[in-house]
Amino acid sequence: MKISVIIPVYNAEKYITKAVESVLQFDEVIEVILVEDQSPDDSLRICQQLTLKEKRVKLFQHPDKGNHGAGASRNLGLEKASGEFIAFLDADDYYLPNRFEAEKKLFNNPKVDGVFNAIGTEYLTEKGKEEFLSNINDEYLLTVNYPAEGPEVFRGLLGLTSKRFGSFFTLDALTIKKSALDACKLKFNPQLRLHQDSDFIFKLSYLCYLKAGTIDQPVAMRGMHDDNRITKIVKYSSQYNQRQFLFWNSLYEWSGKVKLDSDAAQHIALQKKAFELSLKKGFSKTVSLLAAAVRNPNILRTKYRFTYSHEA
Repeated sequence: MKISVIIPVYNAEKYITKAVESVLQFDEVIEVILVEDQSPDDSLRICQQLTLKEKRVKLFQHPDKGNHGAGASRNLGLEKASGEFIAFLDADDYYLPNRFEAEKKLFNNPKVDGVFNAIGTEYLTEKGKEEFLSNINDEYLLTVNYPAEGPEVFRGLLGLTSKRFGSFFTLDALTIKKSALDACKLKFNPQLRLHQDSDFIFKLSYLCYLKAGTIDQPVAMRGMHDDNRITKIVKYSSQYNQRQFLFWNSLYEWSGKVKLDSDAAQHIALQKKAFELSLKKGFSKTVSLLAAAVRNPNILRTKYRFTYSHEA
């Protein structure tokens, strides 16, 4: 295997060295692509030092050297990648020694385009731990409940399988053939400053043949600290609802261009509508919700039920 690992870097001076070193332990990794996104801290200098220490580490910035978000940064990394396989890592996370063990076996099957695994959780600060547990409270292991592959992965992510699919999987634990990405022409949505990774995974699971790898133990660790954006967004329901709407709207617009099963298309449309309603206020919100429920009562079964009471 010849693997390119893409790491978007923003405000990660405390963590980026550990992240890069965790990737360099693998001989299969031919390059670590750092895309520095105009960090306000000392990340750029540290990235420059890493390139001097190890020739496999390559540093890029956006042409205007501006801040464009993780999605645009990963897209730039994809443009620069030369490996046969693509893997990702957040700058405040790190790989474990078993990161690519499942891939070495599963990619022997030519129909497999990508492999996903489980990741664990590490609390880097007490405040980060407190905010994460109070606002998200995922399990230690972010994984799926059973080995899944092919179309079942996409339907499982939407919650449309007969068995409960599981919590999710993340980019840190995904390896994909570059040829498969090139064939389906999939990129990250640069308009999404949050959830662009989830948006990418949903679309990828439909367009490519993914297969579960190591799902009973972590192959990487996600770091929870004071500056995690997702925990800060979830704390404030109005911001969370806005970000969720943008995410589901991105999937909704994409779903009109591909041939989804009717229940999958409807599920995406309902989620988009639910979070659109959650952004309304007062009497207008109540009237809009009632009207939507009359047209399709299933809207009351969406994630909207978690957000309605906060914003009514």
